[in-house]
Amino acid sequence: MVQLPTYKTKERVKNEPPEKVDIAIIGTGLGGLTAGAFLARNGWRVACFDTHYVAGGCATQFSRGSSKNRYMFDVGLHYIGDCHAEGKIPTILRGLGIEQEFESMDEDGFDTLVFPDFSFKTPANHDLYRERLVELFPEERKGIDKYMKFLRQVNGVATKSDQTEGKVTPSIAMHVLFKGWQVIRYQQSTLKAVLDNCTQNPKLRAVLAGPHGDYALPPSQVSAMLHGGLVNHYLRGAYYPKGGGQIMSDKIADSIEANGGSIHLRRSVSEILIEKGRAVGVRTRSHRGEEHEVRADIVVSGADLIQTCKHLIGPDHLPSAWKSKLRSWKMSHALFIMFLGVNTDLRQHGMSATNYWKFDDYDVENLYKRLERDKLVIPNCSYTTSASMKDPHNASHHAPEGHQTLEIMAMVQGSNELWNVTDDEVESWAYRHKESYLKLKSQVEDKLLEHLDEQFPGVREHIVLKESATPVSHSRYTQASAGTSYGLASTPDQFMANRPGYTTPIKNLYLCGVNSRAGHGIVGAMSSGHESASTIARALKRPLPPIYT
Repeated sequence: MVQLPTYKTKERVKNEPPEKVDIAIIGTGLGGLTAGAFLARNGWRVACFDTHYVAGGCATQFSRGSSKNRYMFDVGLHYIGDCHAEGKIPTILRGLGIEQEFESMDEDGFDTLVFPDFSFKTPANHDLYRERLVELFPEERKGIDKYMKFLRQVNGVATKSDQTEGKVTPSIAMHVLFKGWQVIRYQQSTLKAVLDNCTQNPKLRAVLAGPHGDYALPPSQVSAMLHGGLVNHYLRGAYYPKGGGQIMSDKIADSIEANGGSIHLRRSVSEILIEKGRAVGVRTRSHRGEEHEVRADIVVSGADLIQTCKHLIGPDHLPSAWKSKLRSWKMSHALFIMFLGVNTDLRQHGMSATNYWKFDDYDVENLYKRLERDKLVIPNCSYTTSASMKDPHNASHHAPEGHQTLEIMAMVQGSNELWNVTDDEVESWAYRHKESYLKLKSQVEDKLLEHLDEQFPGVREHIVLKESATPVSHSRYTQASAGTSYGLASTPDQFMANRPGYTTPIKNLYLCGVNSRAGHGIVGAMSSGHESASTIARALKRPLPPIYT
């Protein structure tokens, strides 16, 4: 029996909000859920609120079709790294008493980068990765070794930091000084600075910058540290959770309820209640428009950072430094995703448990210049993946017998205006039937289907279900600014210590989620939840048990 994403929707929508809790959490993305689960497990009464009808934020799925003809599609969890037994995500889950199995993607090439005249398979192994780079670009050996030294030093510092749960200890400082000098060198630099020091070969630069869609920024803008950390994250192994992309969200949400907490879906937070400079609760609004105040000793926002500051807190409650940041914060580009159901075995078309990144040329910088200059330019790169391929032992969860699923993504601009819709049309859902919006949506779909044809001839004829989500769809469900999945752009001035921490200028108000210091993505969101919960627990003089040993 397939467990639907909505298996607890009715119960959680009907859940009456409490009058008073210890901790109120805004948003049930993985950041908010993880924070809530650790705090509930440590004995505090937690209540989580979200506008969506499913808990999990970007780590959710949705279903289409009847019970006998069911498809399940991933919204945002398409692959995650470092999920071996001692990896970060399993460690966080075990800290909550949760065991989760993961399917390993193709270790010989979890990513396949497809360029006009060659392809490159990225293996889950640093040494083999270097070997393949040198084999393809033998004249660039010296530069490749410089790049690999950069990756290894970033990896060493990150591993040491995990062992101390992010605390700067004397051993960390000594390690950085003697074995991580490139971390110091590139701490405030972009990926472009690293590439410039390694190679001027445009094809090699394109390969090294290959997974830029995982943060939606060009080499000239993305933090070198973010890029290095992300590449290492997957070189330690790329995985997909057994049972589907929502399974971790469901298990964490269930943990909150099992420890006395509550989850309230289709109930947005319209205001953080602030009295005498401190957060004292939240004002919620149900999908029927009913308002309810929930008093709380602590409030945690896992919601979009700009929405939190502008609308939930209000600029009047922010100090001048935060008002200035609010005006300057830049978000990552947004994503368009097309969901396909096909009545064929994708293996017969050459597909495996890998991600296919297809590029029309090698100029990554120009890709983003076109994106920013021409706004809704038809994308010239795409990302294709299949949950059916990645989770073969749970085939019936993803598609009916004899059928499989596909997701194809591309980077696009995210503002409502560029998609020819207004904020009011998004809120009322009226945009879904607007002709000018649907025309733009269809143009992007056509380009992505062209890429599918070029890589896997014949698959297009087997499509029996097609549905797409634009950045407008993402804003509608998650309230994300400019429809971005990645939150604050991971530029050097918005990364690590330059990113918001877990405390705020308002007493008893804390942050978590992809806009916080832990960074974006699944692992960033979950890490932020644990770090936020740890910060709160220390402030309340009841520290969480350590999860790293």
